[in-house]
Amino acid sequence: MRTRIRSLTQTGAAALCATLAIVGASGRASAAKITSFDPSGSDGTYAYAVNDGGAITGYYFDSARNYHGFLRAKDGTITSFDVSGASETYPNSINSKGVIAGYFQGQTLQEGFVRATDGTITTFYDTGATIPVGINDKGAVTGSWQDASGHWHGFVRASGGSITSFDPTGAVSSYPFGINDKGVIAGEYIDSNNVYHGFVRTKKGTITSFDPQGAVYTSPFGLNDKGVVVGCYADSKDVFHGFLRGADGSITSFDVSGSTGTFAVSIDSRGAVTGYYTVFGGGYHGFERAANGTIKTFDPPNSTYTRPQSIAGEDEAAGYYSDTSGVYHGFLRR
Repeated sequence: MRTRIRSLTQTGAAALCATLAIVGASGRASAAKITSFDPSGSDGTYAYAVNDGGAITGYYFDSARNYHGFLRAKDGTITSFDVSGASETYPNSINSKGVIAGYFQGQTLQEGFVRATDGTITTFYDTGATIPVGINDKGAVTGSWQDASGHWHGFVRASGGSITSFDPTGAVSSYPFGINDKGVIAGEYIDSNNVYHGFVRTKKGTITSFDPQGAVYTSPFGLNDKGVVVGCYADSKDVFHGFLRGADGSITSFDVSGSTGTFAVSIDSRGAVTGYYTVFGGGYHGFERAANGTIKTFDPPNSTYTRPQSIAGEDEAAGYYSDTSGVYHGFLRR
């Protein structure tokens, strides 16, 4: 199974969250409809992003352990695709127009790609390994690239192809996770003391660092067009909590009731948040937090491990789960 930018160095946010969290029992069922899906020939499916039109992208692997990208249309039709010549293609993000950004394994390093709605794929890279993780409706892409010393830096690629590299002040490595239609980017960075902090970068390049009160580790995962950022942070007892950071800088912490760890990963334009949580005795479970703060928990049928990754449109959440046989499938929750 491939690793995303968040765990590529084995010290990124998702890897650390998974390591420190205590896992737990099944979440409470909700009345929402959950649809499971797999591309033809899949031996494991991982859905990573859904757009406002209900289209989903992600990747799957086949019996030969080759990794392919897919696009699932709102009507359920699934199209498989690959970057030409690549045995590993990993989509990470899709905008409302259906344009997809991700990365693939090149001959010597990871390279970025953008797939247009007609299927045309454009590849690109900075001076080192390049991992795009977000694309907005204007076609701007953000992610990280790796230098010769092994450190990661943020980048934003304009729709015309020009790339700008950036880092928050004091950063040793930087990991952007999302970009909104106003060009605002959110992500995390590591300082010289190996401490993780959140950051927000405006379209003009101004970067603001932040941490929730009491945080010893901060990891933003997504943002919406209103500039609200969501993510997780760890307190001094290594307990993880979800947070929302408003455009005015105010931060609200929250937890799924009875959980031992709460991880917010995506927020839509209506303010609904999705993510996962843990409790004693079992695996990961999904949740959706409405804009008014009400939280509903969920798992697909027969799931032992549920990982929502994205929410959009009419509060449609997409992600992946593992069944009782250990096989991963994509899901859409309406």
